[in-house]
Amino acid sequence: MTTPGLDPATPPLTLNWSGMTHVGRFRKNNEDAFLGVTFDATEIHYLGKTGSSTMEKADFVFAVSDGMGGAQSGEFASKIAVEKITRLLPQSFGMAAQHLDTGFADILRELFERIHGSISDLSRYYPECHGMGATLSLCWFMPGWMCFSHIGDSRIYYLQKDGEMTQVTHDHSHVGWLRRSGKINEREARSHPGKSSLSQALGGGNQKIDPHIGRVACQPGDRFLICSDGLVDGLWDKRINEMARGELCAATLVMQAVNESGRDNTTALLIEVC
Repeated sequence: MTTPGLDPATPPLTLNWSGMTHVGRFRKNNEDAFLGVTFDATEIHYLGKTGSSTMEKADFVFAVSDGMGGAQSGEFASKIAVEKITRLLPQSFGMAAQHLDTGFADILRELFERIHGSISDLSRYYPECHGMGATLSLCWFMPGWMCFSHIGDSRIYYLQKDGEMTQVTHDHSHVGWLRRSGKINEREARSHPGKSSLSQALGGGNQKIDPHIGRVACQPGDRFLICSDGLVDGLWDKRINEMARGELCAATLVMQAVNESGRDNTTALLIEVC
């Protein structure tokens, strides 16, 4: 992929975003968590659930995590995942596009390994945290690029302005592999008894992880959706595509999914590049 041409005379890109999480109709606690932050070389700031900001002087990170584990340890795991993100980011600010190939992947891999280590240590030393784990899907926006890192079955969708909606992340499950391989269709994947059995997660007793890391060149008019599996459980891909291209409102997506299913916690983060 070639580096997008960024004319210094062109106004800096702006990001608009909207996020929401909902416990669902049957769960007692919400094991989902989401995060939005902006950062430069020296400091980091948390973002509100909705907002708009220029990328002239800062990078942006948005992430969704879905926790798992007994009692409330799943809720704890997802919070650890999103809170640890803020530790490594400022030192990586301002990487030139030509250095992306050797820089961003290493940073994101180290970030995920540190989160994995923290969750695994708690699971190992505290009985109430045994088996605790989490998914994590992260989007890092810098001028011209969205870099991502992902593990589990939360998802990142890319809605190109003049193109199709694409799921850029791979579900880390056997069912996800079957779907990517064309062995089953969307309907069969949604009803498969093993759809919630993950082959990779942060913590969760996994010895090693291999996160899915990549990047997408982004331009004005593009949108990105980060969501937990609760959203996918309630909405078909076609409906997600239609709704995510409408009003920039995560609540509309989440509440529609909860009304259609609501069996799981449901979270969505919708980001628009302008």
